[in-house]
Amino acid sequence: MERAVKMSVLCLLCVSLFPSFSLGRVVGKDEAGFAECNAFFPGRVPPEGFTEPFHVKICQQYNGEPRFATLYSTKDKIPLYSAFKYRGAARSGPQGSWLLEPQVDDPENDQHEMVIETDVVDSLANLGANQALTSDYVGSGYERGLLNPSSLNKEDFQMATYTLTNAVPLRPSLSKTWHSDIGRVVEQALIPHCSKKDQLYLIAGAIPSSVRVKGKVSVPETLWLAACCDAPEGWSLGLVKKVSDESSLADLTVGELEKQLLAGIDLFKGNCGEDNESNEKMKAILQAVSQIRSGEQVGTNDKEEAEDSGLVRKVVGIIATPFIKLLELLIYLLVELVKFMFYFLWLVIKRVGSTLLDGVYSLWNGTVSYLKAISMVLISIPYDVGRVITNIFLGFLGIIRDVAAITYRILRIPMGFVLHLASFPYYSICAIPSVVTDMASGIGGTFSLAIDATASILHGFYYVATHIAKRFIPKGSSGD
Repeated sequence: MERAVKMSVLCLLCVSLFPSFSLGRVVGKDEAGFAECNAFFPGRVPPEGFTEPFHVKICQQYNGEPRFATLYSTKDKIPLYSAFKYRGAARSGPQGSWLLEPQVDDPENDQHEMVIETDVVDSLANLGANQALTSDYVGSGYERGLLNPSSLNKEDFQMATYTLTNAVPLRPSLSKTWHSDIGRVVEQALIPHCSKKDQLYLIAGAIPSSVRVKGKVSVPETLWLAACCDAPEGWSLGLVKKVSDESSLADLTVGELEKQLLAGIDLFKGNCGEDNESNEKMKAILQAVSQIRSGEQVGTNDKEEAEDSGLVRKVVGIIATPFIKLLELLIYLLVELVKFMFYFLWLVIKRVGSTLLDGVYSLWNGTVSYLKAISMVLISIPYDVGRVITNIFLGFLGIIRDVAAITYRILRIPMGFVLHLASFPYYSICAIPSVVTDMASGIGGTFSLAIDATASILHGFYYVATHIAKRFIPKGSSGD
């Protein structure tokens, strides 16, 4: 328990000293648009018309910076669109950990940041109630297809794309085709024809269908991309790919794309250059898209110019290669040095923090023990005084009780008994003559009774003898 308290405090200290690595939050209803992620829309105005109560606005952040914006459908459990800017071709590398947004499932959750899915599987309330999880894709034949492709982002922007709130169910082949088409369109058709590359705004979206993965996550029926070059001589373009036809890639105006979405949708403020559809840039873009759709390589037809530029690039490459390698070595050494410094700083902070926590914890324990002992003494004083007063009072009540008991026993003795006891000698003496008289009468009566009894017995014997004599002795005749 003690160790857990120390580690918790140390983690809080680290969070306060270093910015969070993975951030992302559900934008509140009282906030305008996507809050700090409004920067990913022309004029800082998000698309209008997405007003369903199950639409959730998410400002996707990473390392404390906004990376892109997502409108998520908790009904379909997929993003309806993700808005972003082109950040450069991504370098190949390990895929980032999949993240999710806790507040989509639990609006009362106080974690205003994205978290790694595997870290909250057993702790987040209602997990998966409003958003898709990795388990929904396992064994389904679908993969987590990114609306904001990682291939169009690099470094932190690329890591931020690996969130389940930016993924829709796609067949692996379709996912590969869609990301390849989008990447080529953006890099070969759109970027070269936008005079201000940081003003190229991209919105990639999906139209949900009734088909559900494991009865939960909607499979898109259509994937779409809307692009806006919000610059002088700007333009806008829409692309649509039907999920049922992987090879399809239709170009259309943003207005035509909006008609295929929900009624009343307005993707870009002021139509973003739709009035310039007939200019040369727009024609070049559509030609490049057509070449990409047919599988051709977008580029110039001037072979000599291409060969000359290729030769120059080779010569420059040969000359610059040693310097580039040296620069890469220096950068590598600098990066390793910075990493070592940060690691050393982390160890120092960890050691100092642990020492401080030990001291604070010991001081806290001592203070608590001292206050506890003083409190027990102070509490025992009135207790002891009360106990003494109570014992005195109980002793006094015992004395009163004993006196009352003795008095009661004395008062219970009958007065008649006392009078009889006092007159006993008098009556005893006065009764002697009567007792003697009665004794004499008794003795005389006894003798008289004995005499009477003797006389009666003798008379009885006489009577019997006379009777016997009369019966058995014959009478003498008078003639003899």
